[in-house]
Amino acid sequence: MSGIFTAIAYAFKEMMLFVSYVKNQAFPQPLSKEDEKKYLERMNEGDEHARNMLIEHNLRLVAHIVKKFESTNEDNEDLISIGTIGLIKGIESYSPDKGTKLATYAARCIENEILITLHMRK
Repeated sequence: MSGIFTAIAYAFKEMMLFVSYVKNQAFPQPLSKEDEKKYLERMNEGDEHARNMLIEHNLRLVAHIVKKFESTNEDNEDLISIGTIGLIKGIESYSPDKGTKLATYAARCIENEILITLHMRK
C-alpha cells in the first residue's frame, strides 16, 4: 500500500514541476538523439535520474498536445497534469526496439491519457 502512496506523491511532484515550467514558460530543451539514447539505456538499467531527465526534457511535448484540447473547456492545469501522467507512462513503457521515436510514442500516450480521462468525466 505504501508503494501506491509513493507513486502518487511522485506523480504529484512531477505535475507540480510541470505546472511551474508552464507558468514560467521555461521548458528544458529536448534532448539530442545521443543523450536520449544514453538516458533510455540508463533508465532501463534502473537509473531514476535518467528517467527524470527524459520526463523533464519532454514536458514541452505535453504543453503542445494540451493546446489541442483548449476547446474542451477543461482547466489547462488539469490537462497538463493528466498529460504528464501519460508522458510518464509513455517513457516507462517505451521500447526503442519497436522502431518508433520516443516523442512519437510519448505523444500518443499523452493524448490517450487525456482522451480517456475526458471520456470518463462525461
